[in-house]
Amino acid sequence: MPDTSGMAMSYRLHSSIMYQLTLTSRIQERRLEEGLRRHGLTRLTWCVLLAVQVEGLTQPSEIAQFIGIDRTATSRALRHMEAKGWVARHAGEGDRRTTRVAVTPEGAALLDRAVPVAEDNARHFLSKLEGQGPEALQQLLAELRQGEAHNLVHF
Repeated sequence: MPDTSGMAMSYRLHSSIMYQLTLTSRIQERRLEEGLRRHGLTRLTWCVLLAVQVEGLTQPSEIAQFIGIDRTATSRALRHMEAKGWVARHAGEGDRRTTRVAVTPEGAALLDRAVPVAEDNARHFLSKLEGQGPEALQQLLAELRQGEAHNLVHF
């Protein structure tokens, strides 16, 4: 059996750019989630409201694809959101087997209150970058995701 103990010694966690990427992502995620939680939202329910209200997506499969999660997680979130009165689901026109989702007035008002939380979170982190830094970061992150699966099991 080959000796691989030297390989592990050469990997420095805090020097790893991928570790830095993960750490940064989790820090910003936590800050966003704390802000959304004050409005009763999770990151997932926030994304669902955006998908429906802002992007105009009405089918659960479209919403799931837009967010990058599976259909089961979307259905679970929609049930919770419907119980809260934030969305309404109804059968599609023509094909009663399809489901259409719409944001209720309560959901729209909630989204209006939560948008400043996300904008503040983005400002907080992006203000640390100078000049074209935000645009360059966006481009680099898009390049890193290129060719990768986008559906997340744990959102």
